[in-house]
Amino acid sequence: MTCMNHRPIVLITRRIPTSLLNRIESDCQVRYWDSDETMPRAELLRQATGVTGIYCLITDLIDGGVLDAAGPTLRVVSTMSVGIDHIDVAACKGRGVAVGHTPDVLTETTADLALALILATARRLPEAMAAVKEGSWGTWHPFWMTGSDLYGSTVGIVGLGRIGVAVARRLLGFGCNILYTGRQPNERNAATAQASFRTLEDLLAESDIVTVHCPLTAETRHLIDAPALRKMKRAALLINTSRGPVVDQEALYAALVDGTIAGAGLDVTTPEPLPPGHPLLTLPNCVVLPHIGSATVATRHRMATIAADNLVAGVLGRPLPFAVATRL
Repeated sequence: MTCMNHRPIVLITRRIPTSLLNRIESDCQVRYWDSDETMPRAELLRQATGVTGIYCLITDLIDGGVLDAAGPTLRVVSTMSVGIDHIDVAACKGRGVAVGHTPDVLTETTADLALALILATARRLPEAMAAVKEGSWGTWHPFWMTGSDLYGSTVGIVGLGRIGVAVARRLLGFGCNILYTGRQPNERNAATAQASFRTLEDLLAESDIVTVHCPLTAETRHLIDAPALRKMKRAALLINTSRGPVVDQEALYAALVDGTIAGAGLDVTTPEPLPPGHPLLTLPNCVVLPHIGSATVATRHRMATIAADNLVAGVLGRPLPFAVATRL
């Protein structure tokens, strides 16, 4: 019994598969939020007290307040996500707390979803499905429900990382001309993607479709704002499967209403979930999905497993299998 009481204490902020919970419990004492809903902030702060590790999701803000609540016992924060914008990584490093995430595993799944969203937006699939259900599908006529071609189009990728490259590989099968932009040219990824580098301004001006795959940072917040949207073609589409705040949603709404651009497809929004009465949801030329980029059974289970592996390694003082590279 004494050994059991000396096992490290970890906090898991959301319901996970029972098999993974049992695995973590074999090495740790577990405080478990057994719910599919987000742990309330006050509860997160209370449960974090004195823990050695935290297993969190992108909906959990792990900031100085949580680190203070955990105190000096905290060794690791493990998130079931690739993105880490919900974690104060610099504060973690300053306190010697390792941060783990789940890179690579969701790349192909998210790229599949991005391609699906591009096609759904370009070919107006939600509108067409609604027409069938509502009974407005009448006699065939040549220019009803016409969209835009993906085949042979110029697609601009904002952020040619793992997911951007995976999207580009899929687009090659559609005969697309692929452009990309980022902080600097990435010749290796560009060779794989068969993509040409452009400044953001030139990419926006030349692309028929702009698809966003950059991380959320101070520099990329509202990267696609009103001036950026005005640089796009009037027939162009904007696709975002990265993070909601990369796009200025108020500017996007205005651009969709006044015809600055033709349409948008979003798998990420601000906030999430987007309220049912949000103005974007009133627009026929805006396709909105509920952040399902990585939502396949296999991918989500793999993400949960990696997060558990990172958590257990961290609390036992071992190197994390997938640690976030931190710089102060």
